[in-house]
Amino acid sequence: MDKNNVTSMGFTKESFPAGTHMCLIYSNESERRKIIGRFLESGIRGKEKVSYFADTMTPDEVRHWLTGMDIELPTDDRLSIGIAEKTYCTCGEFVPEKMLDTLRKFYTQAKKENYANARVSGEMSWALKGIPGSDRLMEYEAFVNEVLVTHPVTAICQYDANKFSGSAILDVLKVHPMMIVHGQIIQNPYFMKPQDFLMDYKGRQ
Repeated sequence: MDKNNVTSMGFTKESFPAGTHMCLIYSNESERRKIIGRFLESGIRGKEKVSYFADTMTPDEVRHWLTGMDIELPTDDRLSIGIAEKTYCTCGEFVPEKMLDTLRKFYTQAKKENYANARVSGEMSWALKGIPGSDRLMEYEAFVNEVLVTHPVTAICQYDANKFSGSAILDVLKVHPMMIVHGQIIQNPYFMKPQDFLMDYKGRQ
């Protein structure tokens, strides 16, 4: 994370370092759409390379939602909207190492194309479909924190509190240094350093 390179999140007046790793644990769909819509819009306006991974909506539905918020979608490749399952689970399996490499490549490509920064947001409900390897999601989330030190992609991971179990949500909190609460970004008191979390997590498996 580059603490000297700050970026607007769009839904809060404060700016945060590029590479901030946040979780949005939500139960209110309209609030989710407002926060994520402004996050994506801010990236587009800030000349960042932006990617969205949809699960509960199709890419066309995402575009309709964003234009319904009066967000002007770019005609170039600044914004990409894909299907979460196909992004996270190439070849029908979730392999954390592959997705971590995808993040690195996304950042490297953004800088190569002279974008100011890079940001992503994904709907994480794909992990509830029983896809092989999806039980390694928290392992992946822990390692994301290390990847973002060298490849500072600003990221919001979206978790529906109505779909994930209470124990899963607690683990989500443990792997995200920042959390979004009522539209504000705050330091997460539950966060654990990646290696500490993984030692604890694997001990519970």
